[in-house]
Amino acid sequence: MNISYKWLKEYVDFDMTANEVADALTSIGLEVDGVEEVQTIRGGLKGLVVGHVLTCEPHPNSDHMHVTTVDLGNGEEPTQIVCGAPNVAAGQKVIVATLGTKLYDGDTEFTIKKSKLRGVESNGMICAEDEIGVGKSHDGIMVLPEETVVGTPAATYFGLESDYVIEVDITPNRADACSHWGVARDLYAYLVRNDITTSLHRPQADGFQVDNHDLPIEVVVENAEACPRYSAVSVKGCEVKESPKWLQDKLTTIGLRPINNIVDITNYIMMAYGQPLHCFDADMVKGGKVVVKTMPEGTKFVTLDGVEHTLSERDLAICNAEDPMCIAGVFGGKGSGTYETTTNVLFESAYFHPTWIRKSARRHGLSTDASFRFERGIDPDGQLYALKQAALMAKELAGGEISMEIVDVEAEGLTKKFEVKLDYQYVHDLVGKTIEPKMIKRICTALDMKITEETAEGIVLEIPAYRVDVQRPCDVVEDILRVYGYNNVEIPTSLKSSLTIKGEEDRSYKLQKLVSEQLVGSGFNEILNNSLTREAYYNDLKVFAPEHLVRLINPLSSDLNVMRQSLLFGGLESIAHNANRKNGNLRFFEFGNCYYFDADRKKQVQEGMTAEELKANPAKVLAGYTEDLHLGLWLYGNRVEDSWAHANEASNVYELKAYVMNILLRLGINLGGFLIEDGKNDIFAKSLAVTDRNGKLYLELGLVRKALSVGCEIEGEVFFADINWTLLMKKISKKDVSYKELPKFPAVRRDFAVLVDKAVTFAQIERLAYAADKKLIKNVSLFDVYEGKNLPAGKKSYAFAITIQDETKTMNDKQTDAIMKKVIASMEKQLGAQLR
Repeated sequence: MNISYKWLKEYVDFDMTANEVADALTSIGLEVDGVEEVQTIRGGLKGLVVGHVLTCEPHPNSDHMHVTTVDLGNGEEPTQIVCGAPNVAAGQKVIVATLGTKLYDGDTEFTIKKSKLRGVESNGMICAEDEIGVGKSHDGIMVLPEETVVGTPAATYFGLESDYVIEVDITPNRADACSHWGVARDLYAYLVRNDITTSLHRPQADGFQVDNHDLPIEVVVENAEACPRYSAVSVKGCEVKESPKWLQDKLTTIGLRPINNIVDITNYIMMAYGQPLHCFDADMVKGGKVVVKTMPEGTKFVTLDGVEHTLSERDLAICNAEDPMCIAGVFGGKGSGTYETTTNVLFESAYFHPTWIRKSARRHGLSTDASFRFERGIDPDGQLYALKQAALMAKELAGGEISMEIVDVEAEGLTKKFEVKLDYQYVHDLVGKTIEPKMIKRICTALDMKITEETAEGIVLEIPAYRVDVQRPCDVVEDILRVYGYNNVEIPTSLKSSLTIKGEEDRSYKLQKLVSEQLVGSGFNEILNNSLTREAYYNDLKVFAPEHLVRLINPLSSDLNVMRQSLLFGGLESIAHNANRKNGNLRFFEFGNCYYFDADRKKQVQEGMTAEELKANPAKVLAGYTEDLHLGLWLYGNRVEDSWAHANEASNVYELKAYVMNILLRLGINLGGFLIEDGKNDIFAKSLAVTDRNGKLYLELGLVRKALSVGCEIEGEVFFADINWTLLMKKISKKDVSYKELPKFPAVRRDFAVLVDKAVTFAQIERLAYAADKKLIKNVSLFDVYEGKNLPAGKKSYAFAITIQDETKTMNDKQTDAIMKKVIASMEKQLGAQLR
């Protein structure tokens, strides 16, 4: 939110620069994003000074220009300037643009340079008021009073001061700071805490009085839950016109566009005091009646911007006797605002329930300055003050008359103030430092918290109604601490901590890092997508059916209204984003949580339980909801492309399977105890699923169904693997890794070719070979199998190598031959093998 430095000074007294104010606000929790200088007149009148015209002679080559000499008050020789204004004369005090001065004509900038006009040198420019932005007249140059001091900068003469815009980032809980008055209150507390002389003040509304009762408007609130307070007043005989310059300057400084005096008054009040207002053309309020109610589901409504909206039965509307006039707290309706023809105005000042406004704004995709404040919770006691100020300004700026008594419909207990008991010891324990009770009371009082009771142990505070975020002792301590200053709480010299041991989460995280490094080494890129996604992705799915979605109560938009059941769609969005930017061959992986809701499970667990029982058992409140960590892998495009050594080759499901198997191998998981079968998930055109004996799905991989990839604007095949990491971690047994020294002595290899019956398998040969000497035979490997020509019928030849190694010494030929003879003898005896 933009805060004007000069506007802020109207409410709180201080002698600080804009940057010092920014630092102060940041230190008390109103973080400032930046400070920017704003000039009321573009260029700030730099380079413009008061000059004295000493001489004025006709131009020798022109019938309308004059050659003047002007004293600029700089102690130098008079400056010659050619001027074309008809009213220039010797003895005048004028505004002169010196050489190098930048002047502006709309968006066009031009610099005053030394030049020749009809052959006569000119070293500046004598200015008219429109040329420097202080007026609109171009009838001639500005002539100043005789007593004006020569050499005075124009900015000083016109009293021009730059303003500064302080951009404050308002957190969702600080609705009270969404105005200049709200920020002034916090700054006042800072100044008081730091012993800086100051005062807090704002205009009184004592001058409000009803001029007549010529324009009564009835107000009926049918939905007091959504609208606990609604106030209104009419002003008759207004002239809708351009706002005065001071009001336009205030609004443009903070980034608002002036519209007309009536609309500008409502924007001014909102930015000044945080109370959004709405102005109606009173003659368009049919039946002279305002009704605050909801409309039937499906009611069509056109807003001021000409867009048609379909109202929900949960949208609060401000209606006349016949039709809705605006969506309450969000947006006005077409035809109900104020126009140049408007003469009678109805001002609305209300307190709407934050939840109702937030849901309506999200439902219709609308975000306005008013909804920004209403949905965070405004001051429930600020409506009448804002309404009176608006009416008084309408009298002053539009010449209207207040034509009815203020109507104020208020729900009981709305403005009830919170009461908080605060113990000094609790403050010390929570802050980590002893703060003097005197300082605590001083800060609380400066924050408009009234001390109603006081003891040696603590105080009882009455919290103002506008502090909707302060309702508990810890909230008060937070407020005290931010004003006291976090930097004033010393860092302790000792550190107290408890010992912890690594748990399953640490183990899982370590393995995630291990697998991530492996995938990156295989050419993958890690992606990170939002766990919020759109419901539309799941509309036509059976396994990930819409009824199993975890839905948000207050979604940010229809694209982010549910929690994801699968990582798939986030990956498809990432693929589409890259493919549309000519990055076509993609390997992605992501670790992320997936969410699932089982209504039957929830009903089964909670059946028969009372609300009190559920409150005492939070675990059962969450029954039916599950959250598991998944690992997703995506392949898209070509595995090999534009290689001189290999033809182009598209990615395929076997490549994906290899990556998955390598992950399982790295984790030490053997698929021997699992069931491997065709997958049933309809996100795949064809897939392979790995489950346990109980039917729990550990992973599934395959080709993504074309309709899903096309729906994400992806051309070509996408292969996807979904691994349930949470389940996988439960399957990994803890393994003790043992190490031994690498052998120091060389191994010996012997190659053999044996002739055996066709029915003999290499596994039989391998088993007999290892059995000959289990200690020294390290490896048996097959390198050739031959059947056919030059072999007896029914026979085949196996060629294999045997590696022998003694880890304690170097083997000699005698030892090696003895083992080889034993192997051959065993094969001859048991398999009928013949050595070739």
